[in-house]
Amino acid sequence: MKCDKQNMLLYAVTDRAWVGKQTLYEQVESALKGGVTCVQLREKELDDEAFLKEAVEIHALCQRYGVPFFVNDNVDIAIRCHAEGVHVGQEDMAAAQVRARVGEGMMIGVSVHSVEEAREAVKHGADCLGVGAAFATHTKTDVDVLPHETLKAICDAVDIPVVAIGGIHKENILQLKGTGVDGVALVSAIFAADDIETECKELKAGCYGWHCCHSVPRQQAAHPRVRSGRPGQHCPCRAGRECGHTGLRGLKRLQPTYIIGQTHCSAAPR
Repeated sequence: MKCDKQNMLLYAVTDRAWVGKQTLYEQVESALKGGVTCVQLREKELDDEAFLKEAVEIHALCQRYGVPFFVNDNVDIAIRCHAEGVHVGQEDMAAAQVRARVGEGMMIGVSVHSVEEAREAVKHGADCLGVGAAFATHTKTDVDVLPHETLKAICDAVDIPVVAIGGIHKENILQLKGTGVDGVALVSAIFAADDIETECKELKAGCYGWHCCHSVPRQQAAHPRVRSGRPGQHCPCRAGRECGHTGLRGLKRLQPTYIIGQTHCSAAPR
């Protein structure tokens, strides 16, 4: 199943550690209201019956907002709740085995840490990749920080969406500019926030700060004004700022492009 890179822009990964005033369901809805573009349900402690019940409820919530829903690690739960996707790590079931289980109708995300792992995942049917840790993180203390040069090399090596994960928040998100990633996966930056909806809106604006408004595919410009490659021809942005962004893979000297400032660009992915 083809994975739309626009759905990978702001990828929320749940964590029950921050359930408090709101239930997990309410937290996810706040994130959806704030503009997250994908939700991954991660549960380590629930038994299968409780996990399935929760997955069915949160999947239905995501469907109301038109956002794809992934289940972390548990292929059986993903199948039973009819999730749009399942995400597995290097220590979990191999991508080829997952594809054999879920068929072609479900997206498969795979965590990778090197160009070799990325190419192997794509070869065996991955639809998107999670790459990290982009920065030091308290969520997974046993994962090394990946140099941004390696992150860029992975992005250059594959033609499916790549999502950075690990230690990403508002203060460092712009450091990912130029790496070529299609989105960011966030855990505590979203679910530990006092006001999840507002935090997601601000994070999404930050994503647009490094992500070209046209979401240009690797090696090919998607928007006719960009495809021409002529300086001075850029998107019909109502109040954008020229950024001179040159991080688009396979494209050279196509700037000026525009940063999407909040809700200013009519060509912005919604």
